[in-house]
Amino acid sequence: MTLRAKINESLKDAMKSRAKARLSTLRLVNAAIKDMDIAMRGDGNEAGATDADVLQILSKMVKQRQESARTYEEGGRLDLAESELKEITVIEEFLPQKLSDDEIAKAIDAVVKEVGASSIRDMGKVMGGLKAKYTGQMDFGQVGPMVKDRLNQ
Repeated sequence: MTLRAKINESLKDAMKSRAKARLSTLRLVNAAIKDMDIAMRGDGNEAGATDADVLQILSKMVKQRQESARTYEEGGRLDLAESELKEITVIEEFLPQKLSDDEIAKAIDAVVKEVGASSIRDMGKVMGGLKAKYTGQMDFGQVGPMVKDRLNQ
């Protein structure tokens, strides 16, 4: 079952169980996927968003909500921050499990060997390889400095 199908099934279940918050979040996810489909059609890609594209969308949505929750907390709007955090938990159901720091280090080492990276100039190749294999499983904002340290050794 594709990721899009899983999201649609969850949407139907949320409708049946009348889970308003969950339903709202899943509708936002579906809208973002459809937006990407439309954008891809404009670029000549009739197939639409793949599972990898959907994972990117979901990761982006989680990151946006984390930033919003942080902003709301700083502004003293804990009710809105809580709402954002609830949306994150719904979205994260469809993302693969996050890798531990040890697993991330092993993944970096494997990709460095695979692309033959030897200096900091190869960082783009390494990050590209990581994004191709581990989208949704790691936060690339945190992984970047780890890759940089590894290439500077």
